[in-house]
Amino acid sequence: MSQQRFTRRGTTKFFFLKDIVAKELIPTRPELGGTNGTDLSPAISDIEGFAVENTPIDTPDLATEFTGNIPGEDKADNSSLTFYEDKVDNALETLLAKGVEGYVVILRKGDIPQSKSMDIFPVRVGSRSSTYTTASEPAKFKVSFNVTGKPVQDVAVPAAV
Repeated sequence: MSQQRFTRRGTTKFFFLKDIVAKELIPTRPELGGTNGTDLSPAISDIEGFAVENTPIDTPDLATEFTGNIPGEDKADNSSLTFYEDKVDNALETLLAKGVEGYVVILRKGDIPQSKSMDIFPVRVGSRSSTYTTASEPAKFKVSFNVTGKPVQDVAVPAAV
C-alpha cells in the first residue's frame, strides 16, 4: 500500500464555530469562514484529546476461564487546546470564555474540499486559564472543552464558494 504521509503542523486546521445550521452538524463553507467561524490554528500551541474511545463491556461465562468483551459506550476523551497569549488583544479569551458553547471543527488533512477528513465536536468551554512559568517561552493559556454530544466524523470538507 502506498501512502502520502504528512505532518499535522502546517496542514491540519482547527476552527471554532458558534453555531451550525444543519441538524446533521455539518458546516457549510460560509459557516467556516464567515463571522460565525474562527480559525484557531495560528494561535494553537498544543492539542489534547478530540478523540472518541469505546469502553468495552466484559462478557465472562461459565464455559471458559477467558473473559471476552463486546463494544460498550463511546466517549470523547478530555479535550483541550493550548493557545499563545496575545499581549494586546483578548479576542480568543473572549470567544472561548468559560461556559461558551459551540463546535470545534477539525480539518484533519487540511482545507481540501470534498476530502472526507472533517470532524465536528459539539463542545462547552469547561475552563480557561493562563499558564505560568519562569522558563523562556511564550505566554500561553489553556482551554478545556467538555464534549457535549456525539461528534460527527469523517465528513466531506465543504466545497469552496
